[in-house]
Amino acid sequence: MRRERLTRAVLAVFAWAVLTPAVAVAQEPVTGAGGSSGAWIDAWTGSAQGVYPVGYSVAQPGPPGPAGPGNTAPLLTAAFPDNQARDQTLRLIVHPSVAGTSWRIRLTNEFGTRPVTFGRAYAGLQSGGGNVAAGTNRALTFAGRRSVTVPAGRTVLSDPVSVPVTDALSQHLAVSLHVAGASGPMTWHAAGFTTSYLSGQNTGDHTADLADTAFPYSTTSWFFVSEVQVRVRHRGATVVAFGDSITDGFFATLNGDDRWPDVLQRRLDQARPADRRISVTTEAIGGNMVTRIGRTPGGCTPCDGPPALDRLDRDILDRPGVRAVILLEGINDLGGGGATAEQVITGYREIVRRVHARGIKIIGATLTPSAGTEFGLYGTAETDARRRAVNDFIRTSGLFDGVADFAAVTEDPARPGHLRPEFDTNSTVGGPGDHLHPNRAGFLAMAGAVDVAQLRRFG
Repeated sequence: MRRERLTRAVLAVFAWAVLTPAVAVAQEPVTGAGGSSGAWIDAWTGSAQGVYPVGYSVAQPGPPGPAGPGNTAPLLTAAFPDNQARDQTLRLIVHPSVAGTSWRIRLTNEFGTRPVTFGRAYAGLQSGGGNVAAGTNRALTFAGRRSVTVPAGRTVLSDPVSVPVTDALSQHLAVSLHVAGASGPMTWHAAGFTTSYLSGQNTGDHTADLADTAFPYSTTSWFFVSEVQVRVRHRGATVVAFGDSITDGFFATLNGDDRWPDVLQRRLDQARPADRRISVTTEAIGGNMVTRIGRTPGGCTPCDGPPALDRLDRDILDRPGVRAVILLEGINDLGGGGATAEQVITGYREIVRRVHARGIKIIGATLTPSAGTEFGLYGTAETDARRRAVNDFIRTSGLFDGVADFAAVTEDPARPGHLRPEFDTNSTVGGPGDHLHPNRAGFLAMAGAVDVAQLRRFG
């Protein structure tokens, strides 16, 4: 979605295209693994989207890449001079949506072209910056082994590990991975809106370190980690926020945990019964599309990740404990790919059919306005007319199990088709917005438009 200059290699784009079918990779069993009892649900997800640096990131340190055919993120040249990890440690910070003590971590090499060996991996509580709280850093094992090699196009789920997270509102997990040898192309999620920490190449294994002195570099993206599961004793349910960059958090506050799914989680926490765990996870990718139409000429289709129709199984249907989905997607098809309203609606019908076939409820979220946007076709009157046709369908067709009217709470009544001016700034880097992405204030309004009581009934 957001226009950024291209980073490096055309080869990375080709690698993404070749490996797109990897989103269909089989998931391991989601209950009872490792001899543990209770139900497993997702507490955090970061949808794997492609090969670094192809994608859209926000507030990523590093210089812009060279010009080329499309848009990609800035390069982390200090940490990854050749665009791969090499005998170094990545300390990735993730925010679980619910508290718990028993966790499983999924490592992904879905878009890689060679096996990646993780010599050691740890999970603990972040104490500040890249530091881990004393007494919480625990070694991860995989089928009982401390080291694991993940083949190209595959993922692996860790054995359960005990880390006490007692306050999901304020505590974050630090997942530390030592990449032994060279990783080759790295599977990543570009826009994490959370600062993680990197050691330099050829500096060895620092996964057990509590201090962050061995991690001089930072990133706002996630690498190699796509899922954190938690075991809950009582009834649990996952609500998946499924979408594009507006759900991914452009332009939320960096390290603010204020994307609309984050705010919705806090609303549910205030309303839920004591014996129920409802976890809101985010399966969103900047630039993502419902359909397979791709970008208009000059755009960067690989930057957008696998279309929703192609990642539906991986990101929703194969996830544990999913009871409901909130779908906010389609503006990129209209404004980035020139799709018709009918093409987007056809995509919705297929998504709803497949979701309902699994007994999962789905809420349709209306598309927020984009008039005034200066890139692609987002700002045109034709795109706005198509957006309104899509929204009319969401509101009136009866296809969905509920409606979250995000358009109604974000559109400026004085300028139809435009975001409210108070929502059209950038909460991360400051300054004006791009007329497409709501800011923190907009996300608060959007989360408030979701019927929490209905979600509780679904769960």
